[in-house]
Amino acid sequence: MPSVSCEFLECLQYMKAWDSASADRSFAAADTIRILVATDSHVGYNERDPIRGDDSWKSFHEVMCLAKDRDVDMILLAGDLFHDNQPTRKSMYQVMRSLRMNCYGEKPCELEILSDSSENFPGAFSHVNYEDPDINIAIPVFSIHGNHDDPSGEGHLAALDLLQISGLVNYYGRTPESDNILLKPVLLQKGLTKLALYGMSNVRDERLFRTFRDGKVKVFQPGTQKQDWFNLMSVHQNHHAYTETGYLPENFLPEFMDLVVWGHEHECLIDPRYNPEMNFHVMQPGSSVATSLMPGEAVPKHVAILNITGREFKAEKIRLKTVRPFLMKEIVLSDQKEITRLAKKENHRTDLTRYLISVVDDLIKQANADWLEAQEESVEESDEEKPGPPLPLIRLRVEYSAPNGGSFDCENPQRFSNRFVSRVANVNDVIQFYRKKANSTVRKAGQNAADLPEESVLAQLTLDSVKVERLVREFLTAQSLTILPQNSFGDAVGQFVDKDDKHAMEMFVNESLSNQISHLLKVDQGNGGRDPEDEDLQSAMDSYKSKLEELFAKGHLNKARKARIKPKPDYWDSDLDGSWADQPGALARPDEDFADEEEDAASVLPSVPATKGKASKAVSSAAAKKTPAAPKTPGKTTARGRKKAIISDDDDNNEEDANEDIIMLSDAISDDDNDATSLFLKPDPPHPASKAPRKTTASQGSKRATPASRGAAAAAAITKSKAKQATLDFSQSQTNNGTTSTAKTTAKTKAKAKAKLEEISDDDEDDEDAFEPAVPVSTRSSRSRR
Repeated sequence: MPSVSCEFLECLQYMKAWDSASADRSFAAADTIRILVATDSHVGYNERDPIRGDDSWKSFHEVMCLAKDRDVDMILLAGDLFHDNQPTRKSMYQVMRSLRMNCYGEKPCELEILSDSSENFPGAFSHVNYEDPDINIAIPVFSIHGNHDDPSGEGHLAALDLLQISGLVNYYGRTPESDNILLKPVLLQKGLTKLALYGMSNVRDERLFRTFRDGKVKVFQPGTQKQDWFNLMSVHQNHHAYTETGYLPENFLPEFMDLVVWGHEHECLIDPRYNPEMNFHVMQPGSSVATSLMPGEAVPKHVAILNITGREFKAEKIRLKTVRPFLMKEIVLSDQKEITRLAKKENHRTDLTRYLISVVDDLIKQANADWLEAQEESVEESDEEKPGPPLPLIRLRVEYSAPNGGSFDCENPQRFSNRFVSRVANVNDVIQFYRKKANSTVRKAGQNAADLPEESVLAQLTLDSVKVERLVREFLTAQSLTILPQNSFGDAVGQFVDKDDKHAMEMFVNESLSNQISHLLKVDQGNGGRDPEDEDLQSAMDSYKSKLEELFAKGHLNKARKARIKPKPDYWDSDLDGSWADQPGALARPDEDFADEEEDAASVLPSVPATKGKASKAVSSAAAKKTPAAPKTPGKTTARGRKKAIISDDDDNNEEDANEDIIMLSDAISDDDNDATSLFLKPDPPHPASKAPRKTTASQGSKRATPASRGAAAAAAITKSKAKQATLDFSQSQTNNGTTSTAKTTAKTKAKAKAKLEEISDDDEDDEDAFEPAVPVSTRSSRSRR
């Protein structure tokens, strides 16, 4: 017993010594984890602009260079690395270039990963990139996706998946199920400091709010020594309550967090803010490029370096130097004493414009001075190496409500902005005029104009914070939709605006109409064949629309689907015909079969080269009526004898047949026209049954003959057109002109036959003009004919 008591006492003394050592434990510099934090780089924003096109990737490159120069251990990106979820090659190239230049190196990464990499980084290479034996990563990058670069399309892949598979980025914090979210941390350690890195990629705000409210978000913690871990989380959601459920409240997040890095909001609030209710800090780095001319974007852009030691952290903010300067000012003309007197003066536009120009001039000078001041804070360079200030972004908002008895005559905003070409970067929207609306407005009875939201609502709908769904909802609140569900309508508009889905609205309208018609047909069947009253139909449509809105609000209906685009035909030339995805016939509708792709594609093709004279009508009529095959007559042997082969070969290729048949008809008519003697001989009158109609409708002319009857119909059309032309009577003057042109045409025909050219001579066109005006031929049609 005494020996047991001694061992127990020794144990207690050891535990006390360990606790005191842990409390008084001092961390060395080798225990500090240095993390560069940035978010919302939006690489690729406005990249087609000749002035601002390179701003986004230059700022991102500066951030990567800062990480290498400051010798950080890792980089943390909180979403929206790209501005588009399908970035261009230029954007992808610039990002990969910056990552490779600054993140590759021989310096070993001192971070040790303790968690299961296959759970944090699923995919073909389920491990962190700096542990890959084939590449040397000095500074690893950890990133979540935002609402701009989210996964989409087949395979549900994001642009970050391409960067991860190439070993440049560690893509974590995925949310494959938005209604059942599991947050498992990436456990890292350096020396005595342990870091639990949580990430939650962007989820639609309303749905995420509902998921948290329903308790379907599970957050995992390390199994051992929970009190020793520094818990860092990155999110990409709305930070402010723009709507009741359109944001992520801070009190939804776990209380054991130490720091939350908040992406998606572009206003730079880089200094960590303490939340006393949740007992953690929140940092909002903001964007590194201005994507809208709003007050939140005019704040100087920063990134931060976190120094985490044990459970403590310090933030070191760094101002970005390559960001284009942006100043914004708002003035109220009625508050300016020197301007108020102009309201009652006639022809005062020049004086008012001169005053506004002086305000913009002052803003340009101030923007250039601020940029130079920011450069002086960096490492000193020689005067030769210092670049000049870039063209600034200037926005002047002018409230021009005049006092009683007067008015302000303002210049056109576009014309005013163009005065500052070569002085500002945004030469089209320097100034913005607006007027405060009266709170009480009297609407006329029976007025059909759409009701706008209240002034207080419009004031909150700024460009940098507006949600499309909310804008649509506020606008449609005063309207009465009978068929289209309101919340689904807003989601479709969001797909069109945010995801650049050109067919989102078309698909939404078509599906809504189809579903409503199917529902009404079922209602009609339920009435036993009795004709329903108008009130019954209206009630059925309203109830069905309300049911769809309720299902969408509960998340039982999917968001607007990505439009399915048919494969681009081989004969489509994007340079001449435009983008295939923009064509109406390229959209694959739910009730369509891809077997009819060619016919649908033909409906959006440019107009086919039209034959001239009566022959064009004969061809369209033959194609529409699909006349039976006529017996082939031996033709003259000419240099363009491939006419026969094309007529007889009707099973070669549908697309080539369609084009070559028409070319063959033009050539055939040209050859027969070139034979001047045949033009004025009067052959036997054709059989009345084979006479081609004089007019055909547009729908008949647009139909395509089947491959089996195409050649026969074309041959019949040629025979009819020749007979039709030969029976026309001419006046004496026309006969003389025709005789004169006959000799010229005969000589040119022989020369063209030897050169094997397929063009119609000018003389032939003159002859054909005697019949009727030629059909205009587009540039694309003339190219395809040659």
